[in-house]
Amino acid sequence: MPKMKSRSAAKKRFTAIGNGKFKHKKAYKSHILTKKNHKRRCRLGRMAVTDIVQSKKMQIMIQS
Repeated sequence: MPKMKSRSAAKKRFTAIGNGKFKHKKAYKSHILTKKNHKRRCRLGRMAVTDIVQSKKMQIMIQS
């Protein structure tokens, strides 16, 4: 049986951290920023961490 390929899109978007979770950038920060207030734009700029349920799915996609 051939080896499973990892998903390239997932490799580019998610980074594993020590406790089995993954960090990623938040959505909605690319355009139409004029109607979003400063506080919201700052929060969207920070990294987010996946919960444990999503982390199991990420582990299968990335296979690292």
